[in-house]
This record gives sequence, structure tokens and C-alpha cells, in this order.
Amino acid sequence: KRKFIIGDTPGHEQYTRNMVTAASSANLAIILIDARKGVLTQTKRHSYLASLLNVPHVVLAVNKMDMVDYSQARFDEIVSEYKAFAAQLDLHDVHCIPLSALNGDMVVDRGDNLDWYKGPALLEFLEEVEIDHDVNTSDFRFPVQWVCRPQTSEHHDFRGFAGRIEAGEVSVGDEITILPSGRTTTVKEIVTYDGNLATAFAPQSVTLTLSDEIDISRGDMFVKSSAHPPKVDKEFEATLCWLSEAPLDKSRKYLVKHTTRSAKCLFSRLDYRVDVNTLEQHAVEKLNMNDIARVAIKVQSPLVFDSYDIDRATGSFIVIDEASNNTVAAGMIS
Repeated sequence: KRKFIIGDTPGHEQYTRNMVTAASSANLAIILIDARKGVLTQTKRHSYLASLLNVPHVVLAVNKMDMVDYSQARFDEIVSEYKAFAAQLDLHDVHCIPLSALNGDMVVDRGDNLDWYKGPALLEFLEEVEIDHDVNTSDFRFPVQWVCRPQTSEHHDFRGFAGRIEAGEVSVGDEITILPSGRTTTVKEIVTYDGNLATAFAPQSVTLTLSDEIDISRGDMFVKSSAHPPKVDKEFEATLCWLSEAPLDKSRKYLVKHTTRSAKCLFSRLDYRVDVNTLEQHAVEKLNMNDIARVAIKVQSPLVFDSYDIDRATGSFIVIDEASNNTVAAGMIS
């Protein structure tokens, strides 16, 4: 029924950045537990990171049930302990499945050894879990990637704005606002390679033409009136995962890339570092590789953003070292 893209992330703390990268675009996280060992530190670490990255669905896969004689009591004990921990996190949809990868029980088919478990097998659940509603459908967000002016004899006066709809939907005739300028206009056409559309939805890539001639460039954002208007600001707070082997240097300027806009930035404040094993907060003066911290960032030109829990695309960013052009951090806006 579905095709799956799998990001396999190691459990060790030094691979925190791998987990952050994989979870940033995931629809679902599978947290694997050894039935003999139960909930471990790395279980809590990965669950915290899944929560931090706002992964919509979590499967607690309790493996090696054959090593504990397929005991329902042992499964219930692990589930109870995990859910007590998960209650401290922002995990909305947790589904627990006992399985034996060695014997194939509850992996693809149900098998014969876990009759007391009445839920779906792992693959069955992955095939049927509802992910369509994970996309923000109410708040239209369209970062402009490219201003299209072919200047050919066939399209001499054509001026369109190409990009991907990151959230919501747009129809011909809709009134939109261009940010950060605040100018308003209406959508004249929705152009695609396969022909014009009356309405387009996230995550379609389209070219929009507008009723008015307005100065618009790459990095501008098209929005509609909604219950959650985006913020336009030169300063914001975020949770940051430092990815680089070179530590953060607060005295240096970096480059923030947010949707299709880039701007020079400074770290104005380091509030605390989170211990991903215990969730404790510690004062911090610098960030090293795999550190996760709460920070404040000032940018040279205003960004148009949402909080990460409203929209992943417009609430996330990366930090680039201008000297090496390496990506040194990934962040989620609060």
C-alpha cells in the first residue's frame, strides 16, 4: 500500500545529530526496546528527540518477546513504565506493539505466540496509520523560491512566483499578503507543468501569478488570513542542535537559512543545555557537537516564521558557517 523511507539512527549519545536529522522530516518514529532490558537511557533519549522534533506518531516496538516467553505481564510492565515517562513529553500518539523479529511474530503477520495481543502487527499498523492530517491545512504558507520571467515571444509578459506550498491551500481569486512587506493582492493563476489548477494544496510545487505588479523576490512569503498568523521579526528563540565538531563561537556571525530566505545572524543568548538522558537543564557558555540548547538569535533582516509546533517547514532553520559553507546547527523556533 505504501512506500517507506527509513532513517536508521544508532542509539548512542554521540549520534544525537543523526537522530535529529532523521526525525526532522519523519511521519513516525519506531522506538525499539529489548523485552529483557526494558526502558533504557537511550529509549528516553530517542523519545525526547522525537518529541522535540514533533514527530506525529510513535510506535513502541517491544522486541525479543520470545526471550521472555511471550509474557503479557512483562509487556504490560514495559508499556506502563514507558507511558509514565512519555507523559512528561509532548508525544501525542503512542502505539505499543510486542514482537519477535527472530520468529516473525507481529512483524508482518500476527504469528501464533502473541494471541493475547489484539492490536495490529507492525507492518499492518505502518500501512494504515493516518498521516494526511499531519500536514497543516489551515494556514497557507508559500515561500517564494524563484521569480519566473521567461521573456520569450510566447510568454513575453509572464511573471510568476515558483515555490512549494508548505502549509494550507490556495485558490484562484484568493486574497494573499506578501511578507515581510505587508502588501496584498489576489491570485490570478496557479500554473503547473501539467496545466493550470483552480486550487493547490501542500506540499505541491506550483507557480503563482498575481493580479498586481508588486516587488517580490526569493525569500518572501505568501500567506492568507488565518487563526495563526506568522511572526515577522529580527529576533527569535529556538531549540538548537549543534551538529559541527567545531564549537559555537558567540562572537562570530553565522548564516541562518530559513525556508528560502538567508540572513546573517548572531547568537544573542545561550539560555541552557538540555541533558538528553535526564532532561535536566544546565547553564552553558558554549555548544559542542550533539548539544541541544535553548538559544536566542538575532538576524540582520526580518524572517517570516511560525513556531515549530504549528508548522515544521516555517518553524525550522539551519545555521551555516560562512567560512566553510558547512551546516553547523539545526533549529526549531519556539
